[in-house]
Amino acid sequence: MGNGSIVEFIAGLPKAELHVHLEGTLEAELKFRLAARNAVDLPYADVDAMRASYVYHDLPSFLAIFYEGSFVLHREEDFRDLVYAYLEKVAGQNVVYAEMFFDPQQHTDRGIPFSVMIEGLTRGRIEAERDFGIRSQLIMCFVRERSAESAMAVFEMALPYKHLIVGLGLDSDEKDNPPEKFAEIFRRGREEGFRLTMHCDVDQKNTHEHIRQAIEEIGVERIDHGANLLDRPELIAMAGERGLFFTVCPYANEMMRPGERQSIARGMLDRGLRLTLNSDDPAYMEGKYINENMLMVHELAGFEREDLLTVTRNAFDAAWIDEDLRRELHGKLDAYALAASGSGAVSSA
Repeated sequence: MGNGSIVEFIAGLPKAELHVHLEGTLEAELKFRLAARNAVDLPYADVDAMRASYVYHDLPSFLAIFYEGSFVLHREEDFRDLVYAYLEKVAGQNVVYAEMFFDPQQHTDRGIPFSVMIEGLTRGRIEAERDFGIRSQLIMCFVRERSAESAMAVFEMALPYKHLIVGLGLDSDEKDNPPEKFAEIFRRGREEGFRLTMHCDVDQKNTHEHIRQAIEEIGVERIDHGANLLDRPELIAMAGERGLFFTVCPYANEMMRPGERQSIARGMLDRGLRLTLNSDDPAYMEGKYINENMLMVHELAGFEREDLLTVTRNAFDAAWIDEDLRRELHGKLDAYALAASGSGAVSSA
């Protein structure tokens, strides 16, 4: 098949996104509109100048740019517009289900009430499902360079709204902020019925120990990124035994390891690990949403149709949804695979 056929195949593929930060979907145009709405001065002449400022070389330099955007989000309507714009965009890429991270400490630390944030995000989700048919849920992340006490405070804020939040995550600067720092919060989260995931970013200090802690001590169901697990056979075995899923972000991997040519995705697939493909922070990553990330692994790591079907099945299996919806999503994928193959050769069992 030619490249154009793969582009068309990816475009039509019904997909799930499980690793995207809503604050990282804040496109420059919307950022300018929200800044005007909230009388926030931006240090850029226009959209092009803002996008040109997105220059980073490692996780800390990326985070400095990423956090700057949060200052334009003030009102319930702002959070509604943020999630609605993202879901509209990816519904156009045939994402049928999304689980989206949000970082409440970015906003509560600025005096934004938790209720403003969660009610705006929820309204945007509901309206996007009504308008585009895309289902979605929210995952609340804790910012790991802040204290465990700060995380516990926002956890307590979230409890009255736990029916609106499917899971808990951990993100941001990993250096000297191991999973065990937040063990008590995640223990309480499990008791309250939240699903659990954690970032283990690429090539961070003590990354292998952090992966081990996430698996053995926290008991996560998914690991976000998790590339360095491939260095250690014992971690690969541990992940396999527990049936863990990995939310891999191809563009982000290229950012962290320039020229890595998707050896992470390829390595996980070849070792039978249950990876999914995702977009991470597309507004800050050259507008690479899920279709563009899938095309990247095709071009750089040779993922063909069967591989893309496999990782999409993984995503539907990894999703924190009820079994009725899971069967529905798998049915959409099976029908698409059958139609795409002509003979059913790439459809699922």
